[in-house]
Amino acid sequence: KPDTNTMVNKPLSHPHHLVAGDNSWTDIFFDLEAENALQDTCFFAFTADEVDPVRHFPIKTFFDTVAYRNATKNLDDKQATLVDSVQEKFKEYRIQNQTFETGDRNEVAIVFERINRAGTQLNVFQLLAAWSWSDKFDLVEKFQLLQEKIEDHGFEELVDDRDLQLRICAAIITGETSANKILDMQGDDIRNRFIEIEAGLIGGIDFLKRELGVSHYKMLPFPGILVPLSVFFATNNADGVNYSDTQKSMLLKWFWRSVFTRRFSSDVTARQASDIAEMKNLLKDEEHNFRFPRFEIKIDFAKNRFSAGTANSKALILMLANMSPHSFLSGAQIEPAKVLKKGSRHEFHHIFPKKYLEGIEIDIREANSLANICFLTRADNNSIKANPPSTYFADMSSKSRNQYLAEAFCEYDDRNSRFEEFIDRRANRLISHANQLSENPDNILVD
Repeated sequence: KPDTNTMVNKPLSHPHHLVAGDNSWTDIFFDLEAENALQDTCFFAFTADEVDPVRHFPIKTFFDTVAYRNATKNLDDKQATLVDSVQEKFKEYRIQNQTFETGDRNEVAIVFERINRAGTQLNVFQLLAAWSWSDKFDLVEKFQLLQEKIEDHGFEELVDDRDLQLRICAAIITGETSANKILDMQGDDIRNRFIEIEAGLIGGIDFLKRELGVSHYKMLPFPGILVPLSVFFATNNADGVNYSDTQKSMLLKWFWRSVFTRRFSSDVTARQASDIAEMKNLLKDEEHNFRFPRFEIKIDFAKNRFSAGTANSKALILMLANMSPHSFLSGAQIEPAKVLKKGSRHEFHHIFPKKYLEGIEIDIREANSLANICFLTRADNNSIKANPPSTYFADMSSKSRNQYLAEAFCEYDDRNSRFEEFIDRRANRLISHANQLSENPDNILVD
């Protein structure tokens, strides 16, 4: 893997091995317009109908001289330079293989801690399972039963993230998620508190779904958010944690602040430890004055580009989904749970269509601004074609037009705006709503 701090966003059909004659694998592409941000992916696995040849460069050509020459011949100088730099990382990257043998868990923890960067997953589950925790406790079997419960609650993608689950275990048992805390856990600790761990994880998932519209794990902007949240819901009570309105309000505020400040994009272990302590205090006392860090929105809705796999784009998607949106022309109710489960880019569309912007010589990268994206049915998008808002806003039903536009953070007067003006206006509305969610989220409706 090249040193780009990125990972493939879309799971492949057979993640563990190649099957002879299998044609179900999808190709991997580099997103030429992806933001160069830590934790955000710029590599995607797409089927042929999902590929935008202007935007997505095929990784499989990196090691084929003829194919690479053909694939780069239509790129401009800036794009070609970018692709060359990525190819160089793939071709020249040296993968070190060092053997480290020890029976001391603390020494292993030190190694993992030193190679950890910005919450990089620690693949320690097999290591912990290999060490016999207890004759009466089978870690693999216990986690397999937990996976079934996670799937039943609709977070199937979380099943493959064993490292995050181990962090949740450590958070509930020790209050920290560092490598040494994970490796220092004993079999008795897990066995005696596994009911709490299950309740915490499932309770956190249910809260995300019910109160925030996070229908699926892959739509969570920062998976690390689930760790402190699971600590709040960890309990031996068969009925789970019955939170108050005051506690709910504080949890919602914490969630949105964590998203908009990109809190868990770096220094994850320390920030999780701080929030874990706050969650425990909030659970004990609903009037606890939750200590938040200084609030500063670190998502630029005007300049950041939309790509469904990035944290910033997921934040926008959740904001839109929480507004119970309708498609502009048909008035069809958008069902975010179904849209987000598919993860399809076909339900995310440009308010100012790309074809229209190309006609007025607006750079395609500007067209993909977060502030230019909304939910539309594919049928409505096909009807709009290359028409600007000045044309198709007038085709909306006058009875529901203002409502549907407001749900998308638009106004009817936007039809008279130039593209640049519209981006500024809608970005400001998104920022205003982000501030509202982070300060007083109680009046936000979730479908």
